[in-house]
Amino acid sequence: MYRYSEFDTAFLNERNAQFRAQVERRIDGSLTEDEFKPLRLMNGLYLQLHAYMLRVAIPYGTLNPDQMRQLALLAEKWDKGYGHFTTRQNIQYNWPKLNDVPDMLDALAEVGLHAIQTSGNTIRNVTADHFAGAAADEVADPRPYAELLRQWSTDHPEFQFMPRKFKIAITGSENDRAVIKAHDIGLQLVERDGVLGARVLVGGGLGRTPMIGKELSPFVAFDDLLAYLEATVSVWNQIGRRDNKYKARIKITVHEHGIDAIRAKVNERFLQVRPQFKGADMALLEEIKGHFAPPAFRYRSVAGFKDAYHHDPVFRSWVDTNIAAHKKDDHAIVTISLKKQGETPGDATAEQMRVMADLAEQYAYGELRISHEQNVILPHVHKSDLPAIHARLKEHALATANIGLISDIIACPGMDYCALATARSIPVAQQIASRFEELKLENDIGELKIKISGCINACGHHHVGHIGILGLDRAGVENYQITLGGDGTETAAIGDRTGPGFAYDEIVPAIERLVAAYLDLREGKEETFLQTYRRLGMAPFKAALYPEAQANAA
Repeated sequence: MYRYSEFDTAFLNERNAQFRAQVERRIDGSLTEDEFKPLRLMNGLYLQLHAYMLRVAIPYGTLNPDQMRQLALLAEKWDKGYGHFTTRQNIQYNWPKLNDVPDMLDALAEVGLHAIQTSGNTIRNVTADHFAGAAADEVADPRPYAELLRQWSTDHPEFQFMPRKFKIAITGSENDRAVIKAHDIGLQLVERDGVLGARVLVGGGLGRTPMIGKELSPFVAFDDLLAYLEATVSVWNQIGRRDNKYKARIKITVHEHGIDAIRAKVNERFLQVRPQFKGADMALLEEIKGHFAPPAFRYRSVAGFKDAYHHDPVFRSWVDTNIAAHKKDDHAIVTISLKKQGETPGDATAEQMRVMADLAEQYAYGELRISHEQNVILPHVHKSDLPAIHARLKEHALATANIGLISDIIACPGMDYCALATARSIPVAQQIASRFEELKLENDIGELKIKISGCINACGHHHVGHIGILGLDRAGVENYQITLGGDGTETAAIGDRTGPGFAYDEIVPAIERLVAAYLDLREGKEETFLQTYRRLGMAPFKAALYPEAQANAA
């Protein structure tokens, strides 16, 4: 993984010292809150419902053990003992005191982490496939390219005050695990005639006006990629709307102008900016690639793993749900669930963070990843080590075997923390997970992705959930709308709204009716909820959701 250079370290120290002085001026009253707001947002500091919140970038979701331990230290020393991993591969601390934030940023800088551009109308944290560098199905590891984009976009002089925030995601596989079609720019690594490049999508995004990204170019060679992205962002920065923040994202610009017109403008701008890129970016990319060499993989027997798999049903269940195929047959990718039933999705205690850091150091070649689904990944694990890892995870409430199942819920912080939220998300997620744990149906249901947002901003990605739940305020009362058929993969789709929303105490029974209908309607256990919905459409599920309306119609 990338290690900060002397330049990086000096830049970060200078930036943190500058912000420390700004915080001091805010505390002594020299700066008003209105004056301080843009300064703190440039450093990832929000003012939430009850306290400040610090959002820390985890570039393309990659951490080493020392960084994870430092995140644990921040949680323990300056917060309430835990952190919240987000759908943007960040970690949020929900209770810091303003006067402590400069010390938190200095502590992050010690291990090469920061909070720069985790807020504001800039290019945010570049995210990537959480299986990057390990997945059996990838064309190439996308992280070196993500690191190049991070360096290009950080403090880019032209892109600090854009119409709105801007998000980029990159994957190295046809199987999209980075939700690239729901980003302002989505990149998929592809190979053409032996040349590696990227398919470029533009104009995706969720929130108030959800849209699936459109193809801007089927192939851009990497020699041209930075110039092409510079052209794309600068075109939007020039013509994007600044008169209405709800219509300022690039998805609206693409929708209003049309993809063909945007492509023509980008191509014209690309011809103007391409001469400025004289090869330094490609030299830097080659240097960066050296930081992402694969580990020196261990070679040993997998007999112990096979024996444990055949004789320990609890271990077998965990392997069947939480283990993915690695590019090496004797290795595996381990997903550690942060979704134990009844707990807050995405939260990890300081102790749990240290346990995961220790496991990465001992068994996973010193690498961890954070997924956009709010879980933690050990990307390279020899199969012979899986029984020991599972045993250690069980000791610390981290061995929940539910990846991709109904309790593996994505949820934003909602009204428990967020000043923008209009309804609670966390308790709804907890109650749904606990209910289906009681029913013992989770494994029979199979793959089913529920995503919950506490407001229209869609930080819980509800639009691309197989079942999406959106919490709204209706005359001072929480009301939950349901969408069906969303998909965040390579077959991405925006979910369809079912009808009227449900009160807080009605939403869990409504989900239970939906799932019961699916179990009755599916053609077999192999047919997932999403497949059943795509085969039959909305009607039978709507009938299950609104039985009174069906009775009245009859």
